[in-house]
Amino acid sequence: MVNMKNILIYISIVLLLLAGIILGVNKNKKTIPKEDNTIISKMKKINYYNKMYKDRYLKYYNENKNLSLEDIITRVNLNLDKDYYTNTIKTPYQNKDYILVNKYIYMDSSYIPENLVNLDQSYSRSGMKLVKSAKNALEKMINTAREDGYTIRVMSSYRSYNYQLDLYNRYKNADGEEKADTYSARPGFSEHQTGLCIDVDDAEVNYTDFEKSTSFTWMQENAYKYGFILRYPEDKTNITGYTYESWHYRYVGKKIAKYIKKHNITFDEYYVRFIENKM
Repeated sequence: MVNMKNILIYISIVLLLLAGIILGVNKNKKTIPKEDNTIISKMKKINYYNKMYKDRYLKYYNENKNLSLEDIITRVNLNLDKDYYTNTIKTPYQNKDYILVNKYIYMDSSYIPENLVNLDQSYSRSGMKLVKSAKNALEKMINTAREDGYTIRVMSSYRSYNYQLDLYNRYKNADGEEKADTYSARPGFSEHQTGLCIDVDDAEVNYTDFEKSTSFTWMQENAYKYGFILRYPEDKTNITGYTYESWHYRYVGKKIAKYIKKHNITFDEYYVRFIENKM
């Protein structure tokens, strides 16, 4: 005959073990504060919300409550909650006017844009090249500027990977890597390799002083009409990751340039909200 006392003892042990397991699971289970649940619910209504980044959004939100939810999502999607040159990916939009290159998105060392054409020396220094769509828009812009009495001249345009490598290494050797990274892109991460951007002057002042010229004012008021944007604005260094460059313009096409101008955002922000994973 089975000993009833032993059975009861066995059942008690099993129940205690099960209770311990349940308590352990509940103890380790994350309890999300009510406020965080509310924030996430609001974020989910924003069309560039990425459920994979939920924890990162909450962390960034709690560290930057002065920002809008749209800005929180935008910055995390841009990886601005990570160190520069970490979590990098290869650009998925090669040979597109809306290609984004920054400190998290790169091009291969072998990448050379299609439709790369020479610029006439009446518009630039010798040896300059641009993608054809940017070149055509540039010529129209410069011709109109001339009609209005202003001079725009291209000092730098397409740069190969190896050219940027040599340039970056010179800056790094002179100023150290940390400082060089504030004003020069590492090879593969430079917009110049896209063949869609230009550094300009007005043939009178050095290009680094372009802001002091009347031609700069003209560009600020008119560049977007031809599809160009000031790529690294003074008040957006925390987004672009680069110091202000009054001379550096990027071709993105008229539609995108007009929106960026109207809403005072960077191309990085536009990319996250309207291009990334949508084209």
